[in-house]
Amino acid sequence: MPQLPPDLLTRLPEPASLAELTEIAAKAYGAPSATHVAAAPGSQILVAQVAFLLARGRAAVLAPTYAEHARVVELAGHNVIEVADVGQCDGARIAIVVNPNNPDGRIVAKDALLALADRLRRRGGLLLVDEAFMDVAAEGASLADHVEHDNIVVLRSFGKFYGLAGLRLSFVLASPQITARLAAALGPWPVSGAALAIGAKALADTVWRETTRASLTEQAARLDGLLEAARLEVIGGTSLFRLVRTAEAERLFRQLGKSGIIVRRFAEQPIWLRFGLPGGEPEWQRLRSALNSRG
Repeated sequence: MPQLPPDLLTRLPEPASLAELTEIAAKAYGAPSATHVAAAPGSQILVAQVAFLLARGRAAVLAPTYAEHARVVELAGHNVIEVADVGQCDGARIAIVVNPNNPDGRIVAKDALLALADRLRRRGGLLLVDEAFMDVAAEGASLADHVEHDNIVVLRSFGKFYGLAGLRLSFVLASPQITARLAAALGPWPVSGAALAIGAKALADTVWRETTRASLTEQAARLDGLLEAARLEVIGGTSLFRLVRTAEAERLFRQLGKSGIIVRRFAEQPIWLRFGLPGGEPEWQRLRSALNSRG
């Protein structure tokens, strides 16, 4: 974490700092230019703002995924349907795909997304791709280099990969016409001075990014080993989280909670649990002990 000058918290953010961050973000995420990028205090406000830009119609959400996406799009007046395949998104006013997906890590191929965007364009529709976990995906999977198209919008989350969710910093990558409208809607100070400074410093550090990607891959493999040794079936995830399937999900959820370990459960999929990476060696050992003692 960089040392922050006190006036970042006592003064309004400077426009020059916002411009610097968008330049750095465009380079880090592979957008054509800074005019294709706008910063925001989290992705959810961007989902809502994009939905409000469009005439009301059908919104197709590739599910299962974040429930919040469907909720905010519905609040914007769209008729939301959940679909299991991108082929079912044809004819929608807006199609929303989380890629890689949460909680199962599903990846929709880039060619399939571009083909969907083309089909949507013919009917005046827009493709919104939430790439919150793209930092840990394979190179070349992002649609960031295609946002010059006027119906492709990409969201990138800073907090997931950098472990700073509380900073509330995300980016929208889209055509300059769309980013200008979204920036105007968000106002002159869309994110805090601290977010501008930390985001610019972190996104410019390519060495840290590549080192961390490699470390996360190793940690995810280690977590898989722990889970599989505990007879839990790993069915998906990313290098930031792993999804398991077990008939004992409810009981395991409660047992882990008694050890101070919180995992994510799913009302719609009661045999699923999502595990995040332990924070340090003591947490790794606590998880190992809890899994070994469950009987």
